[in-house]
Amino acid sequence: MNFSAEIIAVGTELLLGNITNSDAKEISEALSGLGINVYFHTVVGDNPQRLKSAVEIAKSRADIIITTGGLGPTFDDLTKQTVAECFGKALVFHEEEADRIRGYFRGLDRQMTDNNLAQAYLPENCTILVNSCGTAPGCAFESGGKHVIMLPGPPRECGAMLHSGAVPYLRNLSDSEIVSHNIRIFGMGESAVEDKLRPLMTALDNPTLAPYAKTGEVSLRVTAKAKTHEEADRMMKPVIAQVSKTLGDYIYGIDVDSLEEAVLQLLIKKKLTLAAAESCTGGLFSKRITDIPGASQAFIGSVVSYAIEAKTSVLGVSPDLITQFGAVSRETAQAMANGALKLLKADLAVGITGVAGPGSDEKGNAVGTVFVALASAEKTFCRALQLGNDRDRVRITAAHHAFDMLRRYLTGAAIGDMEHFSAFHRLK
Repeated sequence: MNFSAEIIAVGTELLLGNITNSDAKEISEALSGLGINVYFHTVVGDNPQRLKSAVEIAKSRADIIITTGGLGPTFDDLTKQTVAECFGKALVFHEEEADRIRGYFRGLDRQMTDNNLAQAYLPENCTILVNSCGTAPGCAFESGGKHVIMLPGPPRECGAMLHSGAVPYLRNLSDSEIVSHNIRIFGMGESAVEDKLRPLMTALDNPTLAPYAKTGEVSLRVTAKAKTHEEADRMMKPVIAQVSKTLGDYIYGIDVDSLEEAVLQLLIKKKLTLAAAESCTGGLFSKRITDIPGASQAFIGSVVSYAIEAKTSVLGVSPDLITQFGAVSRETAQAMANGALKLLKADLAVGITGVAGPGSDEKGNAVGTVFVALASAEKTFCRALQLGNDRDRVRITAAHHAFDMLRRYLTGAAIGDMEHFSAFHRLK
């Protein structure tokens, strides 16, 4: 049977933008893995009438209703009472849950106020979902053909209860799994990817193929629904193979978190070390690779040579070279990469210099002009790029290019100047 679900997040703080609704994301991911279709996300404030209205709407269009938030001990925590009323359920006091709540406070060596015991009232004939890292228990019940699950709002508590209690409960309801694989692409815009793959996308029903763009790169999500994970994988295998054949080395990985992760894995596999010299990116390249656990196995360090003096005195870039060609030039980027290579005694080094904005530089280079170099002991490569006039985008995409040049070098793909690398950023 195919089930549909709606997630109702309760909390005025969500509507005010004070916190992000991360619970809904985690729940949706879990439901997808169970083969349960999520068709609606709703956010409602701490108001019983509006929550009742949201639940009644969800009852009309979903088989499974999952709420988050509003299970605590304070006067505005009204989710249980409201949802129970919508389904004609009485609230029953559970002494074992009350004892667990008392024990929680004893463990913290804190005095429990009596209002905390309100959390021990739960809908009659429900399955109790134990809170392993907080006080408010959750619950699950079936009524009138609808399944209802109530989870606490704090993300840590919600996530723990989701996986320990809600997922096992829901697993018994679905006879299929939805499995996805993400194909990660750099060097081709979303519209160009869609143009090449449109016939395949329109022909597919199960599996499906859909593009998702973010700054500087594109993901293709291949999704299949089947009885088992293994069967879904078998269904997706020929689709992934066809996409890989069509897009070639624009694909930097499948089910990898990021371009920098793909590069780090290659560096470690090949036992090579890396250094960096950054100007316009201001350390962003280095931050991205050092955000990954284990980066120290390959990444030695970097120099953020923002000022000309840092380029000349630390990296050894010739002042005459900068006078002749400018701080933002192919020659300076290459000199920065080679300077970092020698200074930090690395196998490979990148050099990034450019104009991130808001204005052009002393040589008249427009905002978005960037040069990214890659140096080894044998050869130096460089890309000349025009990345637009958005400062953050320029910096992010410049770092993308540095990682892409490394990936291509490490896999033997072409990495030098290619006009499409500048052009694809302007495609929508």
